[in-house]
Amino acid sequence: MTIYPDATALIGRSPLVKLNRIVGDNATVAAKLEFYNPANSVKDRIGVAIIDAAEKSGDLQPGGIIVEGTSGNTGIALAFAGAARGYKVVLTMPETMSMERRALLRAYGAELILTPGPEGMRGAVSKAEEIAEERCGVLARQFANQANVEIHRTTTAEEVWKDTDGEVDIFIAGVGTGGTVTG
Repeated sequence: MTIYPDATALIGRSPLVKLNRIVGDNATVAAKLEFYNPANSVKDRIGVAIIDAAEKSGDLQPGGIIVEGTSGNTGIALAFAGAARGYKVVLTMPETMSMERRALLRAYGAELILTPGPEGMRGAVSKAEEIAEERCGVLARQFANQANVEIHRTTTAEEVWKDTDGEVDIFIAGVGTGGTVTG
């Protein structure tokens, strides 16, 4: 019998699927189905990796607070992973983000603080830094956190290499935080 310790243990090992109608028989083009992750995104990997790294360093203790400025899936991943691990998650986000995104973050139990839209992500990140300082929280720093790159090097890259038997000529990834393509 296999019982996982929590839902974060289900992250990764997403399948590759051949896209037959893209190039026909001239080449093999495959897509990695990261929506198979529990919160439906490649960002699930970095959400749990950031938490794991903070736990390992001792920066994040039981009952601790994770804080981050976000506009998207990293916030969702942190909210999901934080909920699974029992942490309070405080996210700052520009007020221009969708109501659906806000509802999803709150459904995972995150405290959501909206920042003025014209300030964009800079405003959200600045507010997150302020909150982390005030509440003694751990700032996730998705754009600068080495755990972001490392999780893709040790999982995503290894999975692609293994699943293709090392036959990769070209790799394409969205930039986002830069973690996937760098790792």
